[in-house]
Amino acid sequence: MSKDTAMPMTHDKMAGDTEMSMSSVFSKNLPMAVNGSGTTWHPVNSPMYMQMWHGGKWHFMLHYGAFFRYSAQNVGRENGERGSYAFDVPNWVMLMTTRHIGKNGLLMLRGMFSADPLTVGGEGYPLLFQTGESWKDSPLIDHQHPHDLFSELSIGYTQAFNQHTDLYVYFGMPGEPSIGPPAFMHRPSALNMPSAPLSHHWQDAAHITFGVATLGFRYRNAKLEGSLFTGREPGENRYDFDKPRFDSYSTRFSFSPARSLALQVSYGWLESPEALEPEKDVERITASALHSVNLDEDLILSSTLVWGLNRNHHPGESVASSHSVLLESDFQMKKHALFTRVEWIQKDNEDLNLSDGFEGLHNHSISGFTLGASRYLWKSKYFWMDLGLTGTVYGISNELEQYYGRNPYSAEIFLRIIPPRMNMKMNDQKNAMPHKM
Repeated sequence: MSKDTAMPMTHDKMAGDTEMSMSSVFSKNLPMAVNGSGTTWHPVNSPMYMQMWHGGKWHFMLHYGAFFRYSAQNVGRENGERGSYAFDVPNWVMLMTTRHIGKNGLLMLRGMFSADPLTVGGEGYPLLFQTGESWKDSPLIDHQHPHDLFSELSIGYTQAFNQHTDLYVYFGMPGEPSIGPPAFMHRPSALNMPSAPLSHHWQDAAHITFGVATLGFRYRNAKLEGSLFTGREPGENRYDFDKPRFDSYSTRFSFSPARSLALQVSYGWLESPEALEPEKDVERITASALHSVNLDEDLILSSTLVWGLNRNHHPGESVASSHSVLLESDFQMKKHALFTRVEWIQKDNEDLNLSDGFEGLHNHSISGFTLGASRYLWKSKYFWMDLGLTGTVYGISNELEQYYGRNPYSAEIFLRIIPPRMNMKMNDQKNAMPHKM
């Protein structure tokens, strides 16, 4: 592998900081920028929005995001058609800490929390065509469920055998198993998006799982990992700890062929994920590519392409499959940002709670095109703030028009607060030691 396409290793010292401040939380020989949600990888070129500090042998990293927004779903809908309006504040905060254990060990502790149960509510926020999980023993339709107060409490340990080889373990209660791409709120390509993808439960919805154990092995710029975890999605009580079952499993292969690219393919068996359909099991297969390129110090283009497949297993019925495809991009400039998300997904009658005139598990095609822009109002060493607007138009099958109208569309306006972006000089080629295959 050439120097231009290799995942870099960290120097002992970079930009005046210690090696620890530059390393991944799952390898002291990989740069910090590869950290995704759970044990996923981002491209090495990915921007990092965080605050960092040291305390003795411990190194701390703080991430957070909050959207103060007004959302209008299915603007102009007529009486009887689905859609709603809401003021809400989707939010999250994550604190990580790492330290060396001996010469080759690395310990990681991570906690992620969300005030969604208070600022969004038990029903979640309105999002046209979104499905998954429940509220008051009814399926959530056209709403994105809130995240749990305790979204992740995890511990990880990595043993480095040499510069190119790591073995690591990860346990979360809750945590994220080895299935799917990085969760949407952590992807640079979705940085400005206030809403979850419609394909969330086909691709990255397992990021809050009560009971996860993962074993992973890295060699150079590739890694293979497997997880045992709880298939059931979080319950309606967003303040408690659900019962760990460890009844499901997954495996994921990740590969970073270049500084700008991170690839993964994964397979998972989810035992009884939905509380309202306890007899249904789901096979989930995903593949994704994350790309990030720094065009200039203030010009960063990040993109993600994801395919996800759910195969629903109902006792006594044939296996029902549904596909999803997502493409999203975020172009960060000094004062502005432009971003977009394009989706296509198949959802059946059960997903959308359709009954009138429909029989069987008929898949309906739904496509969405979102375009947004934002302008930074405030940048300091403590936080950044921007004001943004998004608009989404949908394409739907004819059968859905009686529920959503002929040409549904939605809009959102938001004020967002995030940490400042870190200096990216640590990811310059001159500050990295590339390895060869």
